[in-house]
Amino acid sequence: MSNTKENIKRGSCPVYKKCGGCQLQNLTYTEQLSFKQKKVEKLLSKFGKADKIIGMNTPYHYRNKVQAAFRTDKNGKIISGVYQSGTHHIVGIDECMTEDVTADKIIVAVRKMLKSFKLTTYDEDKQRGFLRHILVKRGFATNEVMLVLVTGTSVFPSKNNFVKAITKQFPEIKTVVQNINPYRTNLVLGDVQKVLYGKGYIEDILCGCKFRISPKSFYQINPVQTEVLYNKAIEFANLKGKETVLDTYCGIGTIGIVAAKHGAGEVIGVELNKDAVKDAVQNARANNLKNIRFYQGDAGEFMEAVAEESEKPDVVFMDPPRAGSDEKFLSSLIKMSPKTVVYISCNPETLARDLAYIDKNSTYKIQKIQPVDMFPHTAHIECVVVMSRKDE
Repeated sequence: MSNTKENIKRGSCPVYKKCGGCQLQNLTYTEQLSFKQKKVEKLLSKFGKADKIIGMNTPYHYRNKVQAAFRTDKNGKIISGVYQSGTHHIVGIDECMTEDVTADKIIVAVRKMLKSFKLTTYDEDKQRGFLRHILVKRGFATNEVMLVLVTGTSVFPSKNNFVKAITKQFPEIKTVVQNINPYRTNLVLGDVQKVLYGKGYIEDILCGCKFRISPKSFYQINPVQTEVLYNKAIEFANLKGKETVLDTYCGIGTIGIVAAKHGAGEVIGVELNKDAVKDAVQNARANNLKNIRFYQGDAGEFMEAVAEESEKPDVVFMDPPRAGSDEKFLSSLIKMSPKTVVYISCNPETLARDLAYIDKNSTYKIQKIQPVDMFPHTAHIECVVVMSRKDE
């Protein structure tokens, strides 16, 4: 398969129509970028001109986090792969053009090992069996790999020998974690986990900063384009070294830590997920940063509290989930009135809705709109938007 933007084969994946994960694979990569550019322009043109979308030079195998579901078919064959879009039917996959190659190989290797270790797959209907899912995370800069085995029971026969066998085959696996999820649920990970090998986390480097990645913490899935996205966000923030920066929906602290290292005077991060906040604190220590601190809590409630204080941040980074921000958050943002707002969006529809609210209820002016293709072959689009007060 060619690695150029112009020559990607149309429909080159054999399970493209069954899986539903790559909605745009019927288009060449050039056509995909054009499609995404037009969508952004259609949704956001009333707020300003969108710059040309930044695509990938090599838009393959970019996903550093890979999940696979497991089941046994009626003939006794063990299948691993992804759920068909909108169903609980598993499409068997050995390799995927968007997933990390090493992660795919590890999943296939585990599948082949199950019978020799007399381990079963989990049956959702009967609610019995052992292996439900596998989650593999790889640090692209460090080549450290985490293997998470999601099981329906805590009992793991021959676990030490199993771990020895898989780490011998793949020495880059630095930690193996058993996550126990015995419930009938759509969530992949359960609440209880045991570290079977290593430290229970891996590390990666992004934008010159070191980050700890644990099983449950969110880390951007495409590190190549994340650097593009974050570098644009820092550029748009135009930090001079004295600003107080608020990083909302901060996850494990990625954008805030990058800002703290590259120009911010002081950074405050807020995140709802407790595990992510723990990682964020560790990440700040690992990067020897004294000018950043983190709070665990709802971003909207935190914004309401900060908006009432006399000292307010100069710059706000907001990186909400696909659902976008709620009115509580946006009204607090307007009341807080920072000089600069940098909105990192993973959904142009909710971005358009939020920008319409800000435009209607404030005096902010949109300076730049930069689309970035984080997920080639899918319909997802990321954008970085910078806004400043009109009196600035």
